[in-house]
Parts: sequence; C-alpha cells; structure tokens
Amino acid sequence: MSEARTAFAVGAHPDDIEFNMAGTLALLARAGFAPHMMNLARSNLDSNEMAEAEITPIRLHEAQRSAAVISAVYHEPIVDDLMIFYDDTLLRKMTAIVREIRPSIVLLPSLNDYMEDHTNTARLVVTACFCRAMRHYISNPPRAATDQDVCLYHAQPHMNRDGMRQLVVPSLFVNVSSVMDTKLRMLGCHESQRQWLDETQGLDNYLESMKQSSAEVARMRAACTWQYAEGFRQHSHYGFSVTDRNLLAETLANLVEVG
Repeated sequence: MSEARTAFAVGAHPDDIEFNMAGTLALLARAGFAPHMMNLARSNLDSNEMAEAEITPIRLHEAQRSAAVISAVYHEPIVDDLMIFYDDTLLRKMTAIVREIRPSIVLLPSLNDYMEDHTNTARLVVTACFCRAMRHYISNPPRAATDQDVCLYHAQPHMNRDGMRQLVVPSLFVNVSSVMDTKLRMLGCHESQRQWLDETQGLDNYLESMKQSSAEVARMRAACTWQYAEGFRQHSHYGFSVTDRNLLAETLANLVEVG
C-alpha cells in the first residue's frame, strides 16, 4: 500500500475537534501533513435563541474560520443535528470523502461518549476507512477505491469521561503545550457556542474548560511534566494497515508518549 501525508480530523459538531484533537492536528500540519477537518452535523439545533436558518450558517462560518487558523481543508457537514445514524446513506457519503482525501492518519471521536452523535460519528468514520479499498462498495458520489495504509486514533470523550461517567485514560499522549494558543484561537472561533454550552452543559467559560480538560490529560501521565496534552487510543490495524504501526508516534516523536 502507498503512504499519503494527509491527516483527517473528524467530529460530530463544530468545536468537537477543537476540544480534543486540534492541538495534535496542528502539530501534524507543522510536521508536513496536509490537514483536513470535518464535522458531520450542521449544528442547526445549537441555539435556543436563534432560528435554525440563522444559527446554521453562523456555525458553518465559525468552523471554516477555525480550520483557516491552521490552513486546513474544511469539508462541509452532510447531515442535521441528531440525525447522525450508522446507516448506509451516511456511510456511502463518508466513504467518498475518505477516498477523496486518502488520509494516512485519522483523528476521530471516542467510541464511547456522552451522546450518540459522537459515537455514531466514530463508527461511521471507522467503517468508511475500512471500506476505502472495497471496489464493489460504491460511495456517494462514486469515488475510486484507495489502497493507502491508515492509522486511526480515537480522541478522549468530552471532558475525559465516558457516557457512564467513568474517567477514560488514554494509551497515547500528545504534548500540545506548544500549540495551546492555536487550540484557543480555533475554539474561540465558535463564539456562538458560549451561551449554548453554558445553558446546556454548565461550561460558563468553554475556553477555560478546554484548558482544564487538556491539563487533566497531561496529569494522567506517569511523569506529569507537561502542561497540556491530548489523549488518544489507537484503533486496531486489521483492515486498515498492512503492518501494526503507530504513525502518529513516529511522526511527532518526542511530543508523544505511549502508555
């Protein structure tokens, strides 16, 4: 299989990437990877004050601004909020995007998170990557099958807890202290979410909440010397890569610690 130099970060909603993956994506971009970002949902329900027709383009613009901070290619959403289901319609769309991008590293949500949009996004992306090489699986729109190795990394669940309130300790830590300002700039682009997150999740300062979450991940390391970290668990390589390798650790070297 041929190797591409593309990193693809996928979240369910705008700001999901910024909370748990943006630092790592920024570091990969510095290392020469072409960064791509996508949120599956349009976030058309992310306001109790604005109409859907008003909030939806705002959320799109905020996501595009965030991607521009690291010069990432932004892929537009394909479904409404709460409509992310593990079904053939979305899988064919997601497979087309994976085939177009040809990523070698994919950052995606945890398979166990606090809401179904997140977990279903993870499942769809995993299977889309698996289907990338299946010539008889016709994507929508149709795209040629690809054969590159791809390494998948599941990010931490929101605030480092799974849906059953249990702390999740990652098996791979990325030191994002040097790019925390970049993470803050990217997350700060999602200004419309300040009030929404306060009302629905009690995050009165979502920028500070992100920093606290990243600091907690750093403290999970055996040697707590980093200020901020992002955590991941690597997906099995079977069906995705010819060899069992950790391309993220190979690329970022001393910025990564494998637990």
